[in-house]
Amino acid sequence: MSEAPHDALSARFFDGVHSRPHAALLQTRERMLLITPTEEGAFAPLSVPLSAVRWPERTRHGGRLAQLPDGASLQALDVGAWDDWVGRHHRSDSWVVRAQQTWRSVAVALVLLFGAVAAMYQWGLPWVAAGVTATVPRSVDALVGQQVLASLDDSLLKPTTLAPDAQQRIRDGFARMVQRTHPDGAPEVRLEFRSARDPRFGPNALALPGGTIVLTDALVELMPDDDDAVLGVLGHEFGHVLRRHAMRQLVQASAVGFAVSIAFGDYGTLIGSAPVLLATLGYSRDLEREADAESVRLMRASGISPRAMATFFEALERWRADRNGKKGESGSTAGDDAIGLAFSSHPATAQRIEFFKNAAQK
Repeated sequence: MSEAPHDALSARFFDGVHSRPHAALLQTRERMLLITPTEEGAFAPLSVPLSAVRWPERTRHGGRLAQLPDGASLQALDVGAWDDWVGRHHRSDSWVVRAQQTWRSVAVALVLLFGAVAAMYQWGLPWVAAGVTATVPRSVDALVGQQVLASLDDSLLKPTTLAPDAQQRIRDGFARMVQRTHPDGAPEVRLEFRSARDPRFGPNALALPGGTIVLTDALVELMPDDDDAVLGVLGHEFGHVLRRHAMRQLVQASAVGFAVSIAFGDYGTLIGSAPVLLATLGYSRDLEREADAESVRLMRASGISPRAMATFFEALERWRADRNGKKGESGSTAGDDAIGLAFSSHPATAQRIEFFKNAAQK
């Protein structure tokens, strides 16, 4: 065997036809890879443009090979020598490959990945949900709203016992408030009064997709002789309707399934799961703030002080404290806020009271 040429690399050569490897020497010259057999007659020497050679990404503990045209390939005998030779004659590893070789880089990548996922959940998903909701026909909102109301009537609600004249007085006041705030037109809104089967439902209101707002008798009874507070609550729910918050929540909660629905034009899955989702979801802090801001806007347009909503939240807190006190006496702790469709914990009630008090002073 003759002495290996200077700066040649020993490797195994597979011709792509037979499985038997051949000992070979690799050299480069004028952007060509020269492959020479070390045993006479093993295979005919060949040259391949370096640009035609595929160099798979190296791994820390893996072998090294290069793929040649027509199925031939090269395999390293000495991994360290191979890496050094390839680096000097062809190319160096990209920063991505180098980063993969150290645990510190992998740890940093994982931290960045988790940060990106968290940011996507916190800001990206709501932004995407808002964009997707804008593409959903309003008719879908109405279908979902009908389905949800029917489900609530079957499980949680029953017909109202509120006097018809009281219902009409609130309907008229709410309609005037919306008309004064949106003289050029507003989404169609339908106000429904209901009594709750379960006392835990309590003073409550809920804006359904499609513009239906459900108001419980208990909420009206919580604020006797204070229609301003009830109208403030309806202004808050109108804010949810105006900005399609319920549909955005549904889209966000069922993002993957909804994407499939969009792709195939089938909203059946979304509509079918809407009652359960809406009954378990709460609005985000930002969406509640948007609805509170709309409530202030409607009250001001009708000459109602936003302080009426602060009064409502104070009354609601007293109702909760009284209910929890009774639970404590009976020893029951279950389901304290099991049915908190509206006015739940976000934002904190104290913050909302402060918000409406400040709005009343402006």
